[in-house]
Amino acid sequence: LPKYFESTKIHAAGLLVQDYSHHYSHWNAVSSLGDWLKEEGVPGLSGLDTRLLTKKIREKGALLGRIEIDLDAPGPDFEKMVSPNARHLVDEVSTKEVKVYGKGNATKVLAVDGGMKFNIIRQLVKRGVELTVVPWNHPFAAELHKFDGLFLSNGPGNPTMCDVTIKELEKVVNFPDDQVKPIFGICLGNQLMGLAAGGQAKKLPFGNRGQNQPVVNHQTGECYITPQNHGFVIDCDTLKPGWKTLFTNANDGSNEGIAHETRPYFTAQFHPEAASGPTDTEFMFDTFLEACKKPTDKITFPVRKPAPPRPDVKKVLLLGSGGTSIGQAGEFDYSGGQAIKALKEEGIEVVLINPNIASVQTNSDDKSAQKADHVFFLPVTPEYVEEVIKKEKPDGIVISMGGQTALNCAIEMWEAGTLQKYGVKVLGTQVDVVINTEDRQLFSDRLNEIDEKIAESYSADTVDEALEAAKKVGFPLMIRSAFALGGLGSGICQDEAHLREMASKALSVAPQILVEKSMKG
Repeated sequence: LPKYFESTKIHAAGLLVQDYSHHYSHWNAVSSLGDWLKEEGVPGLSGLDTRLLTKKIREKGALLGRIEIDLDAPGPDFEKMVSPNARHLVDEVSTKEVKVYGKGNATKVLAVDGGMKFNIIRQLVKRGVELTVVPWNHPFAAELHKFDGLFLSNGPGNPTMCDVTIKELEKVVNFPDDQVKPIFGICLGNQLMGLAAGGQAKKLPFGNRGQNQPVVNHQTGECYITPQNHGFVIDCDTLKPGWKTLFTNANDGSNEGIAHETRPYFTAQFHPEAASGPTDTEFMFDTFLEACKKPTDKITFPVRKPAPPRPDVKKVLLLGSGGTSIGQAGEFDYSGGQAIKALKEEGIEVVLINPNIASVQTNSDDKSAQKADHVFFLPVTPEYVEEVIKKEKPDGIVISMGGQTALNCAIEMWEAGTLQKYGVKVLGTQVDVVINTEDRQLFSDRLNEIDEKIAESYSADTVDEALEAAKKVGFPLMIRSAFALGGLGSGICQDEAHLREMASKALSVAPQILVEKSMKG
């Protein structure tokens, strides 16, 4: 299998983007996106108003489209165009022959390929599975006695076209108790299982797409953030007795998975294997393989450790971003504004200190639905923040929404004992975490503790120490400033003279620098 791809080719008929970067810089890239599309004969267009297209889809649902090169060509007759949903897409992409991956591994799993992503194979094989992959129309029911479990893969298109697969599944799910084998299905696999269990497949207006779809597990009550890409969904109202809804989309209430009440059959409409993440539900592969070892046990999912108790605060001080200029630190204005909104929704009184009157978070007019209760246009420094604490008496403080200015202020106040003196709880990111990430040496130490690979580096408090460190790592090298606004003073140094110059500048604004081996070589 290719190391980084999910398939052997591009399956999209075309690519439309608003902006396209003609220069690629990913460390693992060997060609541009445009060159890759050209190699595979897939057209790509940039400079389009993709938001307008999105609005049309939102209003009318998924639409047939066509790329026209000739501006004078007559408009296409969409009634004569063949919809992809009218094609048997699974038959087009499913394997044509039986393949075996991880040969010799202990756990034997039969996988029905409806267009299986390669990372599903990787996830199963790395867990000790010998995976036998068969075409979508393979008579697998008669062979299942040779295996420890059955896997149903993802795939494109209308699931009702996979009539052979559904009939085979109907046989399998009705096996006598002594022949039961665990079944796990993903995406199309969920739809096929749902159809075999008596459900009905329905076309969604535009489907559920993206990497941040919230899904509720009805067994544990937990909510997962999941990656999704499907246009069909199972209506569970007609499921046969013995089946139940396992997962539900928290946004639109659509089905995201089913399970049998007594047998080890379960599915997910989302993608636990997604290589791009999030990986919240990757544990489902472990759940399936545990069932393969103990097929008579009930399917259970691990319950995450409980969240820490919610802090009992009624009034919170938010440290704003301090003085900013146009085009600088706008992200902290946004994050601070969102923090105010979230705090207000929880019924918490919010006090904001921010000297910048030209920011969204300091808006005090009636148009601002979620605004701070009290705004102090004062510098974000320990002296002024302490005065605000004396006056307003907050019981909590948020330090992580104001960028470097707020972080440095909070560290100084914590080390001086000011926050402890007034009994102000730090909410969210704690001060020790800030210090461990801002202090370059401590950050390297923490990464080494978890065996995370990092470049060779040494901390330096003086120019002379930086020069000594340079002898160990060699030139060119990277210096990184600690506790500095926007990483001011950081950069590549080509030789000793360059290092002296940059280190002097960096140490004039930061107490410490990290001298690091350059990854450019």
